[in-house]
Amino acid sequence: MSAVTWTALGSLAAWLWLLLGHGFFWRTDVRLPPRTDPPRWPSVAVVVPARDEAEMLPASLPSLLAQEYPGDAEIFLIDDGSSDGTGKLARDLSVRFGGLPLTVASPGEPEPGWTGKLWALRHGIALARAAGEPHYLLLTDADIAHEPDSLRELVAAARSADLDLVSQMARLRIASGWERLVVPAFVYFFAQLYPFRWVNRQRGRTAAAAGGCVLLRTEAAVRAGIPASIRQAVIDDVSLARAVRRSGGTIWLGLAERVDSVRPYPRLSDLWRMVSRSAYAQLRHNPLLLLGTVVGLAVVYLAPPVALCAGVLSGHAPAAWAGGLAWLLMTGSYVPMLHYYRQSLWLAPLLPFTAALYVLMTVDSAVQHYRGRGAAWKGRTYSRPQAAPDR
Repeated sequence: MSAVTWTALGSLAAWLWLLLGHGFFWRTDVRLPPRTDPPRWPSVAVVVPARDEAEMLPASLPSLLAQEYPGDAEIFLIDDGSSDGTGKLARDLSVRFGGLPLTVASPGEPEPGWTGKLWALRHGIALARAAGEPHYLLLTDADIAHEPDSLRELVAAARSADLDLVSQMARLRIASGWERLVVPAFVYFFAQLYPFRWVNRQRGRTAAAAGGCVLLRTEAAVRAGIPASIRQAVIDDVSLARAVRRSGGTIWLGLAERVDSVRPYPRLSDLWRMVSRSAYAQLRHNPLLLLGTVVGLAVVYLAPPVALCAGVLSGHAPAAWAGGLAWLLMTGSYVPMLHYYRQSLWLAPLLPFTAALYVLMTVDSAVQHYRGRGAAWKGRTYSRPQAAPDR
């Protein structure tokens, strides 16, 4: 048989395994676990790191201020060196909307070895603990909007299942054509890297979280040394989950029903930067892992349509059948995610094209890293973080 046929058969075998043996990553029914209201609601501190988020805060901060939580809760917004009036706007919104008490503070520039977000979280967690040692910390980004009962449901789930960490993958915004093409695939690929069912097996090795919405037991944060133990992490959410699990904590990750991202990515260039700034860090800046990832994505996602077209044009039936069936399985696995995002199912057959874009974004991430511009975000670059001083 030809090389094309063998490659198509390899892709077909990979898809059979992915569908049946990889934690059913393609399913979208992993939502908050069963929960009941606790007899006494624990205290919660909401920590929001924010850098130049004046555009996002009017759509996100009022949703936190309006949380209908039966226990004590307070918001700590940490203005990480913003130049657009983020801190002042946060105070103005608090006066305008009322609701939960809000503290706005600034930690100053990060010390060597710290990423900006984790430096801000360090300051926010310290303020929260000094104010009254809350039972839980809700770590949420400045571009995340919560339904009024979001905090209540998160805490109820954590208490009912005795979880140290509960994280929800916020539903990302989809409005433009490029967002429809790229955004559902972003969550789909994340679930493929970290199958939620594997993450939620308490004795499993897979650990991950979604940084936009993380409810963390304060005791577990102290035990895991959060955030100091992960101070250099670019992909801080996954690193946080791993630290909690290594310290003996219990974690849970699923898709959100009450949490949404309000940040727009209307152009391909916006989405490109979102993915490429951390893609190579995901591969631990390892050229061999990069090569393996590119080859793997090509075989799994790009080979099926190529084999189908080549087989049809050359009259080679085995290549056409193997490629077509692999493409069909791939398309079917993407349908639940499109349904979750309320998008047209006609986007499902385009997944190979979207995967090709992700291959190029990942390669570009490596190129930017070796140019010294890796993991650039709002004026900071973390391609080669310095070691933090030993305290």
